Amino acid sequence: MDALHEHFQNIRALIQQGKTRALMAATIHELESYWYVGAYLSQQLSENTYGKNVVNQLAEWLQEKEPRLKGFDRRSLYRMRDFFEHWSNADLEVDEVGYKQNKKLISGNFEVEKIVGSVTPQLPEIPALLTRISWSHHVEILRASTSPEEMFFYLILCIKDRYTTKDLRRQIKSGLFERQMLSKQALVLPEHPKKALLPEIFRDRYLIEFLDLRNPHTEFELKKALVANMKTFLLELGRDFMFLEEEMHLKVGMNDYFVDLVFYHRELQCLVAFDLKIEDFKPEHLGKMNFYLELLDRDVKKPQENPSIGVLLCKSKNQEVVEIALSRQLSPTLVSVYETKFLDKKLLQRLLHEWTEIWEQQQGEGSDNA
Repeated sequence: MDALHEHFQNIRALIQQGKTRALMAATIHELESYWYVGAYLSQQLSENTYGKNVVNQLAEWLQEKEPRLKGFDRRSLYRMRDFFEHWSNADLEVDEVGYKQNKKLISGNFEVEKIVGSVTPQLPEIPALLTRISWSHHVEILRASTSPEEMFFYLILCIKDRYTTKDLRRQIKSGLFERQMLSKQALVLPEHPKKALLPEIFRDRYLIEFLDLRNPHTEFELKKALVANMKTFLLELGRDFMFLEEEMHLKVGMNDYFVDLVFYHRELQCLVAFDLKIEDFKPEHLGKMNFYLELLDRDVKKPQENPSIGVLLCKSKNQEVVEIALSRQLSPTLVSVYETKFLDKKLLQRLLHEWTEIWEQQQGEGSDNA
């Protein structure tokens, strides 16, 4: 009977795989339909083939001819046009650290089947990358993004971290794109075998609004709240983080030491230790973290793994103090701050713009000196 049940289980797995493939195929066909409708509308509107009110007329006509057809009202039709126009000229592709701007997504044109009399529009094929997420994800990205870089950032995160639309909405509201871009400017990056990946993985600011912490709060309360809400915290950290242990016990001689939170990062292939501070960053915090990292590398790290990384998660920090304190730091350590409330997205955008201008000015001065 056990052998028979094993066969039954195999058949059940085949059925489930078939359902999954059918759902994926349905998603792809749906996105292709929206893409082609958007492309057709964009083409005809740009050529002034239609009048200004044609989208309204089309929505009403479709409702009359196809009353059961959902998702093709005026607003949705404009979204389909935007979907096509935003992505059709995208000049981005994925690379080993996330994304870069250097290659067209569009794979070429093809002839759509003749479906409207003698009209045979030449429409570009939908990039395969766009079919990896659902239409509801695309709607959220289109609604909230202000630049092609931001759109592609969330597209890649949705694919890599398998975001639900709720996850995506939260990350957009938290200003994750701006925070990640600012982190590239603000984080003092340590030497590490996979240093190129660090600015794509770690952040200068972590948002933990989901903890609903009282103010003031203790480090113990902060740690317990993070552990109790680990699933959401992992969303904020990134899905490649795996939680290993709270208060990891490390022993030296007769003395006991405890690391607040220890994770393993799959892509970096190393341990990541978080030391929680409810105060401003102080240079002396580094001594304790150095000690923890040395113990982790000696007693916990496996031979094939990379050196452990430390993250000092503080209430606040002075950037100049951080840069000076880390200038002679040997152990790979990052200093980040945590925020207990959603940040003003417009403020983040302004800060990012200012940081970009400063960085471009510094680059220009550097080239002049050379």
